[in-house]
Amino acid sequence: MHLRMRSVRFACLPVFSSLTLLLLFAQPRTPAPQASGAGDLTLDINVTDKNGVQVRGLQPQDFTLLDDKHPVPLSSFRAVDVNAGTPAPYIEIVLVLDAINADVMTTTMGREGIKKFLLMNGGKLAQPASVVVVSDQPTQMRSKPSTDGNAQATFLDQYQTGLRTVNRTQGNFGVGERFQMSMNALSSLGAYEASTPGRKLILWISPGWPLLSAGASDITKTDQQRLLRSIVALSTQLRQDHITLYNVETRGVDETSVAQFTDYEQFLTGVKSVNQAYPAALSLQVLSVQTGGRVFNESNGLPSAIAAEIERGAADGQAFYVVTIPSAQSDRVNEYHSLQIKLNKPGLTARTRTGYYAQP
Repeated sequence: MHLRMRSVRFACLPVFSSLTLLLLFAQPRTPAPQASGAGDLTLDINVTDKNGVQVRGLQPQDFTLLDDKHPVPLSSFRAVDVNAGTPAPYIEIVLVLDAINADVMTTTMGREGIKKFLLMNGGKLAQPASVVVVSDQPTQMRSKPSTDGNAQATFLDQYQTGLRTVNRTQGNFGVGERFQMSMNALSSLGAYEASTPGRKLILWISPGWPLLSAGASDITKTDQQRLLRSIVALSTQLRQDHITLYNVETRGVDETSVAQFTDYEQFLTGVKSVNQAYPAALSLQVLSVQTGGRVFNESNGLPSAIAAEIERGAADGQAFYVVTIPSAQSDRVNEYHSLQIKLNKPGLTARTRTGYYAQP
């Protein structure tokens, strides 16, 4: 089926004087009601050992949740283990093939990597998965969620990647176009997934969209105020809709150097004020880490490596922990709070959202 781009909740910013970039950012929407109570935050937590294997069987006393470095009590705790048949929310794996930010060859490698993942185990998927293709076209190609990997692979075969028209746009404006289309695609996909209950793991197979860090010196205070509202809106949307992002990076894209695969790390800290609001805070890699997902950027970009990284990301849906904690009371709008998890067992790593925006 085709998913037509919904009305995009973005507003235009003034053009950056030196880059001539037209940027669009998400606008706030009416917050969805919280499932656990008016003042609770629901968090999905993945715990892995040193080998990256999901850790099962932990108890509430094994976790300490810190809100701005202050311990907070757990309002509720639930361990989810799909293999053990424990009660679990609906879990969907969304595989996004990015034809906006990758050249034709790289997109082809990404498509073949997705197919290899879908055809593992004879095409029998552990959880429902859907495939989305984003490009510079006004529609997104999207399949219906299914555990039939063979059918999903057949759907993917029906899509033939053509040259992106944005590839023909030279210079910085082309970079701005790709950023704009990428944000449009993410907003549209987020709006679509909002209607689906449960947890959604969105694995975006892509080199990522431009960081736009070169334009930081030219951004105005008004730009930053609008940008902060956009960052808050998108962060809140992804949290409330239980969306975890993952970036399976593909290499060989035009205008991408090896160094750019780690440049995003300097922007991981949550944006607390207008002065810290820059477009790079909305990069795919940054959003992935901040939602509790991962950035897979160590493969050679071949289909088999891409399939293996998709499998590692999808494993987060097999075993995890769902907790609720009380939201902090804020005296001002959009007060950023960092989140941290400490475990009483050594050698384990816990991932969840890195922060949220509290409201009065």
